[in-house]
Amino acid sequence: MEPEALLGGNAVLLVLAALVLLVVMKAVKIVPQSQKYVIERFGKLEKVLGPGINLIVPFFDSVAHKVSVLERQLPNATQDAITADNVLVKVETSVFYRVIEPEKTVYRIRDVDGAIATTVAGIVRSEIGKMELDSVQSNRADLIAKVREQVAAMVDDWGIEVTRAEVLDVNLDDATRAAMLQQLNAERARRAQVTEAEGRKRAVELNADAELYAAEQEAKARRILAEAEAFATGVIAEAIKQNGLEAAQYQVALKQVEAISEVAKGGGSQTIILPAQAADAFANAFAMLRGKL
Repeated sequence: MEPEALLGGNAVLLVLAALVLLVVMKAVKIVPQSQKYVIERFGKLEKVLGPGINLIVPFFDSVAHKVSVLERQLPNATQDAITADNVLVKVETSVFYRVIEPEKTVYRIRDVDGAIATTVAGIVRSEIGKMELDSVQSNRADLIAKVREQVAAMVDDWGIEVTRAEVLDVNLDDATRAAMLQQLNAERARRAQVTEAEGRKRAVELNADAELYAAEQEAKARRILAEAEAFATGVIAEAIKQNGLEAAQYQVALKQVEAISEVAKGGGSQTIILPAQAADAFANAFAMLRGKL
């Protein structure tokens, strides 16, 4: 075989091998886990390739778009909104999303980030316009839930899933902030006055309860003393009934002796003048006591 013929045959084989290699490279597509490939055939959507090894028709099919399916975060955005009670607020929002249907994303919307940001801004303004300022501040969780639900419904046609939509902050202008601070101080002063008034009222109630308790105890003591006096009187009356006049005279004489004893207890030098009947009282008492014994 002539060298020229051998060289020509090898060249053909090399060309065929190169062509086969090119066909294989064109036909086999390895898609990374974090991406999806959109395949077009003659400029028309053919299919979407998932992660792994995929086969396409070489020279007819081509990879038109390589779309990342990783979660993305839009830059934090701030937009103005007016509440139902006509208060201007600045709302800061943050949105996270990911592409789940690349064929919709690449053929239905040009600027995904801009479209989502505009959609979120409109929904936030609409929802805050239905709420008063106090509700916006206190029910932020409800506001976030409504924004997330509506954003998810509106971007569904773009093949996008909104994973998170957050209202990060609600800021007020200086005039509104000063007015709210003044209102807060007034409310604190009112609560302090109410607390002080309730304290005075409670003190009066407790004082009245103490006086009532003291009066009840004094009345109870008087009743006990009266019952004791009545009992003593009854005993004396019974003694008089049983022993006659001598028992009464004994009691009178005994009282006289006790009275004189109390007078004699005084301190220092003093002169005690006794009535003439005092000695008789002592004598009568001893006589009656001796008679009882």
